[in-house]
Amino acid sequence: MAPTLEGLRQRLVEFAAAREWEPFHTPKNLAAALSVEAGELLEIFQWLTPEQATAVMSDPERAHRVRDEVADVLAYLVQFCTAVGVDPLAALAAKIERNEERFPVPGAGAGGALDVKPDVGE
Repeated sequence: MAPTLEGLRQRLVEFAAAREWEPFHTPKNLAAALSVEAGELLEIFQWLTPEQATAVMSDPERAHRVRDEVADVLAYLVQFCTAVGVDPLAALAAKIERNEERFPVPGAGAGGALDVKPDVGE
């Protein structure tokens, strides 16, 4: 059976509790750690051409590093969401819905895609 997000969240809570790390798992610290781990994921791709980046997962050593960094990013995101009380799946679903409204399929309705300008950072 595949792991669930809730099951993994609970394991992360228990992991931190067993090591008495809860005092350090503040929103600020978790957001900083998430940023660091995302940077480590980016580092794998930093100087690669688009073609090399597309082929990263065919190199076993690099693929292992990518999986590890993805796991680190996800772990810190889940822990951050726990700390601030955000349901990440509900937040993502709501964001997708907003984006579907903001960025309609061209020709699918009034306004068209040319009338919608993305706001950076939203």
